[in-house]
Amino acid sequence: MTKPKIVFFDIDDTLYDQNKSVPDSTAEAINNLQEQGIITAIATGRSPFMFRALREQLDIHSFVSINGSYVVHNDVPVYTNPLASDVLDALVSQTREIGWSLAFVTEELLKMDGEADSKARISIESLKLPISFPESDPHFFEHHEIYQGLLFYSENDDARFLQNAPFNQFRYVRWHQYGVDVIPKLGSKAEGIKQLLNKLNLTPDEACAFGDGNNDVEMLSYVGTGIAMGNAVEKAKKSADLVTTPVHQNGIYNGLKQIGLL
Repeated sequence: MTKPKIVFFDIDDTLYDQNKSVPDSTAEAINNLQEQGIITAIATGRSPFMFRALREQLDIHSFVSINGSYVVHNDVPVYTNPLASDVLDALVSQTREIGWSLAFVTEELLKMDGEADSKARISIESLKLPISFPESDPHFFEHHEIYQGLLFYSENDDARFLQNAPFNQFRYVRWHQYGVDVIPKLGSKAEGIKQLLNKLNLTPDEACAFGDGNNDVEMLSYVGTGIAMGNAVEKAKKSADLVTTPVHQNGIYNGLKQIGLL
C-alpha cells in the first residue's frame, strides 16, 4: 500500500460524533498528520459556510464540499460544478406542483423554495447548522449559481418521476430518512477529490479517505485507501478497503493507526 500524502475526512458521523463534536482522539490524530507533513482535507456534502468553525478548529484549509461541486485548495476555490439551470427550473416546477419542500445551496447560503414542511424541518435541524433556519426565497435560484439542491421526501413517497427526463440529469443521494441531496449527474466527492489531486499533482493511490454515508461510496473506492467508519452504512463498508471502529470509539485514530500513519 502506498503511504498516503493526503487524507480526506467526511464530517457527519466521521469527524463529528452524534453530538456534532470532534472527539479528542480525532483532533489529536489530525494534528499528528499535519506535523508529519501529510495534507489533511475535508470531503463533505455540506457547503463551506456550514463548517467554517470546524476548519478553524482543525486548521484545515483545503476541502471538497457540496458533494464535489465546490473544491478549495489553501482557501482558494479551484473547481466549481453548479446544477444545470434548465433542469433545476423543471425540478422546481415539479416539486411545487406535488408539494415537496426543496432548498437551494450555494457556497455561502441556504434558502428554501417556499415554506418548509415537517420533513424539511426535521432533516435540516438534524444537521445542527450554525445558522438560523433558512428563509424562503422562491426566486433565489434564478439569480445564483446553485451547487446542490436539498429535496425532502421519504423512501415511501413516489419518487419515480426523478428517474425520467429531464430529472435524471441529476443524481439523488439520501442522507436522512427525509433528506436527499440533488447533485450533478456526474458529481460526487470522488470527482471533487480528483480535481484537487490534479491540482496537487497527486495520484488516487496517494490519497486516503474516511467516510460513513451513501455519498461516500464513490470516494472510498476511488482513493488508494478507503476507510469506512464502524457506524457506516453497508454500501460504504463494502466500497472501503477496511472498516475502523465507530466515530465515538476513536474511529479515525484507530483507522490511521491501522494503516501506519500514527
